[in-house]
Amino acid sequence: MSATVQSMTANAAEAERELTDGFNLIIDALKLNGLNTIYGVPGIPITDFGRMAQAAGIRVLSFRHEQNAGYAASIAGFLTKKPGVCLTVSAPGFLNGLTALAHATTNCFPMILISGSSEREIVDLQQGDYEEMDQLAIAKPLCKAAFRVLHAQDIGIGLARAIRAAVSGRPGGVYLDLPAKLFGQVMDAEAGKKSLVNVIDAAPAQIPAPESIKRALDVLKSAKKPLIILGKGAAYAQADDAIRQLVEKSGIPFLPMSMAKGLLPDTHPLCAGAARSTVLKDSDVVMLIGARLNWLLSHGKGKSWGNAPKKFIQIDIEPKEMDSNVEIVAPVVGDIGSCVSALLTGMGSNWATPSSDWTGAVAKKREENVAKMAPRLMNNNSPMDYHGALGVLRTIIKERPDAILVNEGANTLDLARGIIDMYQPRKRIDVGTWGIMGIGMGYSIAAAIETGKPVLAIEGDSAFGFSGMEVETICRYKLPVCIVIFNNDGIYRGTDVNKAGSDPAPTVFVKGARYDRMMEAFGGVGVSATSPDELKRAVNAAMDSGKPTLINAVLDPAAGSESGRIGNLNPQSALKKK
Repeated sequence: MSATVQSMTANAAEAERELTDGFNLIIDALKLNGLNTIYGVPGIPITDFGRMAQAAGIRVLSFRHEQNAGYAASIAGFLTKKPGVCLTVSAPGFLNGLTALAHATTNCFPMILISGSSEREIVDLQQGDYEEMDQLAIAKPLCKAAFRVLHAQDIGIGLARAIRAAVSGRPGGVYLDLPAKLFGQVMDAEAGKKSLVNVIDAAPAQIPAPESIKRALDVLKSAKKPLIILGKGAAYAQADDAIRQLVEKSGIPFLPMSMAKGLLPDTHPLCAGAARSTVLKDSDVVMLIGARLNWLLSHGKGKSWGNAPKKFIQIDIEPKEMDSNVEIVAPVVGDIGSCVSALLTGMGSNWATPSSDWTGAVAKKREENVAKMAPRLMNNNSPMDYHGALGVLRTIIKERPDAILVNEGANTLDLARGIIDMYQPRKRIDVGTWGIMGIGMGYSIAAAIETGKPVLAIEGDSAFGFSGMEVETICRYKLPVCIVIFNNDGIYRGTDVNKAGSDPAPTVFVKGARYDRMMEAFGGVGVSATSPDELKRAVNAAMDSGKPTLINAVLDPAAGSESGRIGNLNPQSALKKK
């Protein structure tokens, strides 16, 4: 065979060889690792990627704002223990998603933010490319890890590193930077397939040291008034049966933080949620399970913890969390499932439960507080106050314990957290560690998508404003989400007055706003409710129908207090004090 014929044959073989490109390799890598849902906003340079991913069987949820898509991805990670994926365009889109990525990292939710970006050679010389920005450098300080993939053959490794970083150890947010040229890079399909990585054991168990378990049990045995505090890390762990066994076998009262509510029912005889002040003040040994002694627990000190000396046991996968605010006399480092199982084994069959003096005192205080609150929850005032409105929603959740409750606001959040009992784990999701507003619609969408369960979102009117346009997204995807907006015409309340001019006060909104008509504009159901009875009928109808519904719950504009229950965090003017 002549050299010319050989060359022609080789060229023909090359032409017939199956090829793949960056678009397909990213899609294949996601599917190989079971990441079958993407939350995002389309645009240059990732529009075609979204279309191709959808065509390949990945569910692509298109939002109206990247921040809300990011919040959806973050809570998807919490609910599934797999990284939620958010896809954005470059620069401004990336920055919009970055808030949610930082939120995911702070709250220990596994999430991957994937953003298209400008080419390195143009960014590095600052030559003014379309949406030019060094996104990797900006993301690094705000997430757990950040990676950039420049070559198609590295896509598999890049995604594998992102997955491991997101879910291993203490989970968090990861940024994955994909320059525009990467999507169009072509390589041999067989070589591309071999370059993909199926991540195995991405979050391996971390077994606690036996001596740490013995130390913790010794401290617990010495307690006269022990307390267990369950945090959202305990809910994330999905070690529900082991945690229930630990509480019931130990006989120790437990206090659930807001997103840990339902690990054991709030009506459980050992639940101290309604006696929070008493157990924090009077306990002598406190075991933290997946909870941090941050501002939500007054940093483990101060007036709310009383004068009684405290010993702390802490179970956490992150060693650096120990001694962050107070001395931890018995640190137990490991994943929560392994740690709790080891504690159960170490307790043996003859564990001595706390004295009835302690458990009886907690139960008595709980019953007193519940009885004191009950009449306030049964009023049928029109316009409503918070307690009357939350009283009927409390009953609805009791009757529908499988529904997901999303909650945000100031008074709306603070009061709902204490009033609405939860009965199943991971059914209450809210603003988390930062206490930020705006998570509501993103969380609601992801909760409906990831669980298939109906969602009840209880929103302050101010909080709803951060993500309200996503009601169109809810209607577009026909999701079973019922939104209740507590409308008191303003932030905290709608009665503030500007004494210096004609502009409204900074905290006041349009009087008599009809949020329900927003939902009607997109084909959903809108209802205005002015009394608890009307609210109850409207919510039950929405939950029964499964149709996207928004209920404008009209509250007394004077209802509410400054910043809910954390008004003390507002700085006070020195002149005002004089």
